Amino acid sequence: MRLKQALIAILCVAVFATAAAASDMKPGEGVTVKPARATWNTGFFQEALVRRGLEQLGYDVQQPKDLQNPIFYKSVTFGDVDYWTNGWFPNHNSQVPSNFDEKAEKVGYVVKAGGLQGYLISKKEADKLNIKSLEDFKRPEVKEAFDINGDGKAEMTACPPGWGCENIITHHMKVYDLGDHINPIKASYEAGMASALGTYKSGGPVFFYTWAPNWTIFKLKPGEDVVWINVPEIKPTEAQAPAEDRMTVSGIKGAVSDPVKLGFVVSDIQIVANKEFLKNNPAAHKFMQEFTLQLEDINKQNTLMNEGEKSDRDIARHVDDWIANNQDKWNSWLEAARQAAK
Repeated sequence: MRLKQALIAILCVAVFATAAAASDMKPGEGVTVKPARATWNTGFFQEALVRRGLEQLGYDVQQPKDLQNPIFYKSVTFGDVDYWTNGWFPNHNSQVPSNFDEKAEKVGYVVKAGGLQGYLISKKEADKLNIKSLEDFKRPEVKEAFDINGDGKAEMTACPPGWGCENIITHHMKVYDLGDHINPIKASYEAGMASALGTYKSGGPVFFYTWAPNWTIFKLKPGEDVVWINVPEIKPTEAQAPAEDRMTVSGIKGAVSDPVKLGFVVSDIQIVANKEFLKNNPAAHKFMQEFTLQLEDINKQNTLMNEGEKSDRDIARHVDDWIANNQDKWNSWLEAARQAAK
């Protein structure tokens, strides 16, 4: 009996030791990884989470390079960077080089159908002036209401140069003949939205492009403070055309109509990585395939950043908190990655 108990004890120790060793496996040891990061800070959280996961798998992950979309997509095909977590598809389709599918790969879904985009205006003005669409900005009284700087056009907080949404907004100004009626402000988006929020809090009107995930629609709540408005009709760009059915959306809270013609494709947020990197690093590949977030989690973190918690140290703390609150899920991703490396 004592011998049997001793054997069982030895077996248990061996099992626990094996499990502990498996959980400490570092399949990425000795490998340096070169990540990139989008220029919009609402995408920083997911980048930091993936970087942390790869570090826990033993990879030496460099600080990310902040790159504009077209530069990233060229860089990842060249192998100058290994990946980023900020792919928006099909919104970014027009910005990828011709050899993209040969050299790079979309991996998993950070948030499937999480990339909602469109135009919003202050609800007070929408109700007062019966604004339903961008077409209404051709009316003199509407332009005047949103003409902040006196140039005779309605000012709209838009996208900085190099962002995918900038191309779409430029397309809209042209195909809907809005160039003489709307002035898209293309300065820093964060600064532009801070200014718009200040204007709204002072009782003034707001008119802006935004997307989800983003803090903007938590500070300016659709249906209460602002409303989503329509484009006059769906006129997709060449890149948008294959997903034209994803440009009109039903069930959007705070929209002036249901469905609402957003004029932007509802996008999947995905990791994009160099194919050679993925081939040589099955653990990293598997972790990226497993990695996914709830849109609400990103919005919550984005709001913390907007309230001042935006340093690298703050973001690292947000990562710590998210992992602590999702430890089982996190561990399962790491375990799947380790198994893939065996």
